[in-house]
Amino acid sequence: MNQLSQQQRNWRWRILLASYLAYAGYYLTRKTFTIVKTTLTVEFQIGLDAIAHVWTVFLFAYLVGQFVNSYLGRKWGARILLLGGLGISILINVIFGFANSYSTLMVFMFFNGLVQASGWPGCVGAVAQWLRQKERGTIMGFWSTNYLLGNIVVKMLGGYVLAACGWRYAFWGNTVITFFVWWLIYFWQRNKPEDVGLEPIVKQDFSARSEVRASTAERIPFSEYLKLLTNPIVLLMGMSYFSIKFLRYALDSWLPTFLNISGLGKAQAAYYSSIFDMAGLAGSIFAGIALDRFFRSRWERLSLAMGLGLVISYYAVIQLGQNPVLLAYLYGLVGFMIYGPDTILCGAASVQVAGEKNSVAVVGIVNGIGCLGPVIQEEVIAWFMKEKAASQGIHDANELALFLSMAFVLIMVIINGWIFMIQKKFKNAT
Repeated sequence: MNQLSQQQRNWRWRILLASYLAYAGYYLTRKTFTIVKTTLTVEFQIGLDAIAHVWTVFLFAYLVGQFVNSYLGRKWGARILLLGGLGISILINVIFGFANSYSTLMVFMFFNGLVQASGWPGCVGAVAQWLRQKERGTIMGFWSTNYLLGNIVVKMLGGYVLAACGWRYAFWGNTVITFFVWWLIYFWQRNKPEDVGLEPIVKQDFSARSEVRASTAERIPFSEYLKLLTNPIVLLMGMSYFSIKFLRYALDSWLPTFLNISGLGKAQAAYYSSIFDMAGLAGSIFAGIALDRFFRSRWERLSLAMGLGLVISYYAVIQLGQNPVLLAYLYGLVGFMIYGPDTILCGAASVQVAGEKNSVAVVGIVNGIGCLGPVIQEEVIAWFMKEKAASQGIHDANELALFLSMAFVLIMVIINGWIFMIQKKFKNAT
């Protein structure tokens, strides 16, 4: 591996820091709404069901925005995508602080969902051409904890300002921090080393990774984007990511409730549910390191291996989860196995599969298909819990999760076979 120059290293640290804080900033202008829900029901004299509709509108717009932003990012570059998307979201959150009607929240939450969808494709695209293949997994494994930082700041700072000054200042306080992050992106983010007069760090070479052939031109027409959108491997990645996002968001939303119903007190359930998140963080970092050191950048093999671990984990949840404390730790094992593929599929794999220049497009497509999961899971699990006894509802939800885990494994088997045939065909040709 060629050594980087001092200037390349300096700029790369700037890129990694700016993009890391950028996605944390996206969370600051996205998740403030989630901590003021009950306050807004009083402010606007509406029910929690009406507040839920606002978030559903966001999730739907976020889904649509993934495809829109993946195309725009490939056309204009990650820098413009991040500055434009985060900048508009900052303005929208200022408007939220002045909102005086339910309809204002609803309308602007839709637009916020559209521009928030620029965050992950833009941030992955921002680092794609600054990381070499053999180190990409490890670095992105740690880098992908950026959303965790955003979540912590939203809950701690936003919660403090909410209690001290009210919900309007909670929006404005988080927005002020994001405004400074925006300027950091402006000064420190560049799409590639050549933009600052440096030699490229990665080269567009598909000889070793020819999963998806795609144009490496700086600007591509919509027809080239459609080729990526309809590529079988990219579509299969999106389908597998649907299962992962369904499972992750389901436990994000319902795990404290599951543990509470299973026998833990409300405070204990909230505390023990954090095992899932902590184990997930460990799973993300482990997956990144394992991708580089043990799997030699073969993301499809790593994802399959952790998918098999996910099936075993959910089977253990169903068979051994009678004790609520043990159940919490078993869900932690589930979290470890979920967050590994979650980080890889919409991170290093999306960069590798069609080359660095196409990463922003592939990330958006994969994430866009995957975003159907969070939209659907809330209603499906709510139906289980409403129509049946609570314990039976949890059991049925876990069985559905086991089925989706097996579906993920099946899709990864197909992807592994497909890539094996592509690589074999390439070797025979050379």
